[in-house]
Amino acid sequence: MKLKKYQRSGIKEIVITGIHIASYGKDFKENIGLIDLLEEINKIENIKRIRLSSLEPVIITNEFIQRLSKLEKICDHFHLSLQSGCNDTLKRMNRRYTTQEFEQSVKEIRKYYPNAAITTDIIVGFPGESEEEFEITYNFLSKIKFYKMHIFKYSKRKGTKAAIMEGQINNNIKEQRSAKLIDLSNTNQKEYNSQYIGKKIEVLFEERNNNYIKGHTTNYIVVEVETKEPIEGLIKNVEIIGFEDEKLIGKLCDM
Repeated sequence: MKLKKYQRSGIKEIVITGIHIASYGKDFKENIGLIDLLEEINKIENIKRIRLSSLEPVIITNEFIQRLSKLEKICDHFHLSLQSGCNDTLKRMNRRYTTQEFEQSVKEIRKYYPNAAITTDIIVGFPGESEEEFEITYNFLSKIKFYKMHIFKYSKRKGTKAAIMEGQINNNIKEQRSAKLIDLSNTNQKEYNSQYIGKKIEVLFEERNNNYIKGHTTNYIVVEVETKEPIEGLIKNVEIIGFEDEKLIGKLCDM
């Protein structure tokens, strides 16, 4: 496997990314899927982390997550694209899953990764999204309690079916709905981050700014410490002493 060249390069983390990574292997003659690829990568020495990019919720079956949970290098951060928490809106978006199926995928993840950070994308103001549909979405998102939600306001794209749909939403309404979901996302993120104060976690450090250096936990939380030590590209133990905005604040420590 070509990936094996990275075991001598000092690279600690590999990100599996693509437009539809859940479809990996479907064009092969062999019966190979994404989980088979991940199992092979997990065997590579010196690679410490395997991070998955955006996944379609339908791939999160009990069999998939069971096999995934046996791979010690898989990061406990899952980005599942949702778009809307209302089935009627999802149907107009031509999404091939329901909120019930999505929720089941989240339950499967949390069964094996109880503290996983689960993130998603949401579009507000899609044509025909009534106030009732938005409230259904808001209530669904409140129940799921994502670590973070990326909120986008629908905008017309020339040549798409949605651009000529009836029920185009006023920009002011889009702004209001977007702000409400951003507030919910911020509240969830603060609540999630607060649980780490006083705990020790591993951080892969990547970016320096003078005496401060930032990195990520396995569940993709930004952590910043103050140190002059040259620890870029290294995984270090950090004790969390606080948080601000979207990042945790810590100090280097021994486990």
